[in-house]
Amino acid sequence: QVQLVESGGGLVQAGGSLRLSCAASGRTLSSYAMGWFRQAPGKEREFVVGISRSAGSTFYADSVKGRFSISRDNTQNTVYLQMNSLKSEDTALYYCAASQRFGVPASISSYGYWGQGTQVTVSS
Repeated sequence: QVQLVESGGGLVQAGGSLRLSCAASGRTLSSYAMGWFRQAPGKEREFVVGISRSAGSTFYADSVKGRFSISRDNTQNTVYLQMNSLKSEDTALYYCAASQRFGVPASISSYGYWGQGTQVTVSS
């Protein structure tokens, strides 16, 4: 099994940037496709972006395309989410997740391992 711990969340003004990190332990990260999800108050959890095991493929939700960037360092067992041009609607609890599927899964059910989340709040 893999354990995931997110960090890097915080309060930022609209237009600002944050970089989230997801550190994995227990098993090598290269065994998993990775994804970032978010959940705003009163809303369902939604897919943000995913990356394949080798980082050869990525897939972004339309709402973050061009503003967010996912990367991974399998040697450091860490996945990153660079968030630029943040908007108030990006405010949410952000989760890192790991999937044993190949490619870049986008559905919640494809991910079997989840972190506890890190809060991102964007003030307008």
